[in-house]
Amino acid sequence: MEQRQHERFPAHFRSAFSSVNRVEGEGTVVDLSLRGCGIVCRTAIHPGTTLTLRIQVPGPETALTVRQAVVRWCRDGRIGLEFLSLSPEEWARLQRLVKALTRHPYEQTHETQEHPGA
Repeated sequence: MEQRQHERFPAHFRSAFSSVNRVEGEGTVVDLSLRGCGIVCRTAIHPGTTLTLRIQVPGPETALTVRQAVVRWCRDGRIGLEFLSLSPEEWARLQRLVKALTRHPYEQTHETQEHPGA
């Protein structure tokens, strides 16, 4: 089994994904790194499927979009994704998000917003 090169950090972000093969679904990102994430979802997706992933990040910004992510595994209601392609702007946003998770992991859901400085 291949070892991860980047540590994954606990997270809790709503997400949505889709593919050109019309696979689509929603889930919760439960861990995140610079190169991938784990998502709890009800959609079974075959390993090797390429998806576009949108992660609802904290704050007023729009969802973070990973243009291409490949499904590496799918089991027990969870999928593991490897990020293949992000725009330079999205790559910078992902780096900031992961850096924030390394400092102090927190949970963020769509219904409960944390306020900066609170």
